[in-house]
Amino acid sequence: MIEPSCSVRVTRRAPSNNSNGNTVDREGRLITCEHGARRVTRTEHDGSITVLIDRFEGKRLNSPNDVVVASDGSIWFTDPSYGIKGHYEGNKAEEELPHNVYRLDPHTGKAKVVADDFVQPNGLAFSPDEKKLYIVDSGATEGGPAHIRAFDVDVAKGRLSRGKIFAEDFAPGITDGLRLDIDGNVWCSMGWADPGEDGVRCYAPNGDLIGKIHLPETAANLTFGGIKRNRLFICASTSVYAVYVETQGAAVP
Repeated sequence: MIEPSCSVRVTRRAPSNNSNGNTVDREGRLITCEHGARRVTRTEHDGSITVLIDRFEGKRLNSPNDVVVASDGSIWFTDPSYGIKGHYEGNKAEEELPHNVYRLDPHTGKAKVVADDFVQPNGLAFSPDEKKLYIVDSGATEGGPAHIRAFDVDVAKGRLSRGKIFAEDFAPGITDGLRLDIDGNVWCSMGWADPGEDGVRCYAPNGDLIGKIHLPETAANLTFGGIKRNRLFICASTSVYAVYVETQGAAVP
């Protein structure tokens, strides 16, 4: 068992509208999924907020959950229903759209569906070479799957293909957020069922489980940080943990 050290989070924006996944674009601006406001926003350098998308084909998004930015500036995000299922993660409301994965074009600002067969699409991340996109399905909360799928990516055309299950032994728990290191290993959070599995798992590019970090509480999201990107930061139920690892996170974006 690895014992991470504790870290401290500094407030950036409050209220956050039940924000969940965050990333930065190639200009260093914060891109945020807001469960409560049912939208994806960008925090500009002057602190102002730009709404990138809150509707698709005239219908309100469910509750954008996690987001990544590709090298061409396109924004890819998941839209499960967690934020509108009740008042805990957002505001209870009726669904208007399926639980899709979207790509937001950086030039036109228009969105399109890139995957429409998830029960609850959740965390997502590109491989270091952007040839793969890994997407979590946390549908076990709805009686569905608890796995990570891997897709071939054509970033220029904004297209996913040849989707397959990458890792699927999460039940009865689920994984949520994930990030990749420079060697293409997939690091993902764990929790919500078996306390003995709370923490982080690491999978090799071929899908083999090669390591675990155990925590005393459920882990939801994670990212690599520090000057050398060799410190893993983990957002858990009540705390943020940090541990140095013998690798470096893939550059994001």
